[in-house]
Amino acid sequence: MTSTRRSCWALLVFLAVYVYLPTIVLPAKLDFEFCKSIVNNWASAASPASNFRERDEINLRDFLFFLHVPRTGGRAYLHCLLRKLYKKHEQCPGSYNKLNFDPSTAKCHLISTHDDYSLMQKLSEDRTSVVTILRNPIDRVFSTYEFSVEVAARFLIHPNITSVRKMSVRIRPKTRGVSTLDIWPWKYLAVWMREDLFARRDRRDPKQLKINPNVSESDDPYNMEEIAMPLLEFINSPISHDIVHNGATFQIAGLTNNSGHAEAHEIRHCISQHPSLGHYVLEVAKKRLYNMLFVGLTEEHGKSAVMFSNMALTRVVSQSDSSYASSSISGNSPSGGSNNTKNGTISAGEREALSAKNVKGVYGNMTVANVIEAYGVCMSSLHKSIMKRHNMSLKRVAPIIFSKKARKLVPETVLNQILTLNSLDVELYKYAQDIFGVEKKHLETKISDGKQQHIAPDLKMTRGVVDGFLFGYFRKWMVVLLGLALVLVFFFYMISSTNGRTSKLKV
Repeated sequence: MTSTRRSCWALLVFLAVYVYLPTIVLPAKLDFEFCKSIVNNWASAASPASNFRERDEINLRDFLFFLHVPRTGGRAYLHCLLRKLYKKHEQCPGSYNKLNFDPSTAKCHLISTHDDYSLMQKLSEDRTSVVTILRNPIDRVFSTYEFSVEVAARFLIHPNITSVRKMSVRIRPKTRGVSTLDIWPWKYLAVWMREDLFARRDRRDPKQLKINPNVSESDDPYNMEEIAMPLLEFINSPISHDIVHNGATFQIAGLTNNSGHAEAHEIRHCISQHPSLGHYVLEVAKKRLYNMLFVGLTEEHGKSAVMFSNMALTRVVSQSDSSYASSSISGNSPSGGSNNTKNGTISAGEREALSAKNVKGVYGNMTVANVIEAYGVCMSSLHKSIMKRHNMSLKRVAPIIFSKKARKLVPETVLNQILTLNSLDVELYKYAQDIFGVEKKHLETKISDGKQQHIAPDLKMTRGVVDGFLFGYFRKWMVVLLGLALVLVFFFYMISSTNGRTSKLKV
């Protein structure tokens, strides 16, 4: 029996070494020329010159692949716009945790996922158009940190981390939905942050678990190390270097730690050892961005929705059956999700906010103006639901309160470090801004020339639909209010005139 056990242990050790040997050996300093050769060969194969297309030649194809870069507002873009343009049976099964359908036989048209560009290996490139949204890199890093803390804080309802793990074992196999902790990159970041939050809570004096009345708005919520991992520690951690920094560039290049490319890990490690090689990856990401059907910006969310609707609406309708235009757009709740907030899943309130009940029947004849009006209604409802859950989660790590105002308390040195660590993303974002600006001018020209009349005749009411989403959306209410004001002015004028004549008669 003893010899058998020893043999088993020897086998386990051998397997462990065999499986993890690449990971153990790889962190050693790699030769620059060796790395340059690997990265250069990959870049040449990933972006051949024959793939280049003029943007005017890029059209919506059978598959629309929404490459969802985390913390760019993609969830709102997906549920409040893209899923409103496609009927339910045209939306591919939810694939945020894994690819849940066979692209070679699927008859759906819309797929959305946090997977990187390597997913295109499983899709037909001739049939697939890609869209994405990019965000200012500093804001995206802030948001990634904040969301990691928020998701992790949901579990602090438990007395200790052991309770969390036992709960996960009991509940997860029974839930049909997809938890946030199943989805890249949160299955790494949120779990890591959760462990850290519990460790810090265990180290604190029980009396400090209550809100400290001495904490003021001047205290930096990104540097409360007794409660949560400080932002500076977060951005300097190995996991952030591997997943967060330059995340948009690596995701569009198809080289994340979730990549389907076998060489992705080695290439990322080479670039971490020799940052100057990063320009190869950046150039591949730029070319792929240029060849995408549409590139939106988080900071221009409303305009992005208007522009994409103008670009894609008629083609989406033509992909559907003849009854599509007259039927109401059926809503769709986010893929999966148990109501159990302990498990990090999408809440019932968020599902309700994303449902068709909030925008039922508003599309009518499917003009862009109607689509954008429904988009605004959905966005408002979704924002309220997200903020409600956000505030509930952060109560467990009080007095931490994240906000744009609080971000201004972060030292300039930290901001500069974020910029340095995300130099590739900074350049890619500038390039995305250039593409967005060209597309915006192109659309404005079409509208002014009347070439978009068959899509959205309502847009001729105002260029504000493009120049300012909110102005375009609320313009009709401005007209109504102006009309009421004129009626009131006329009414008071008549009263004053009548009073004047009456006084003269008395005299």
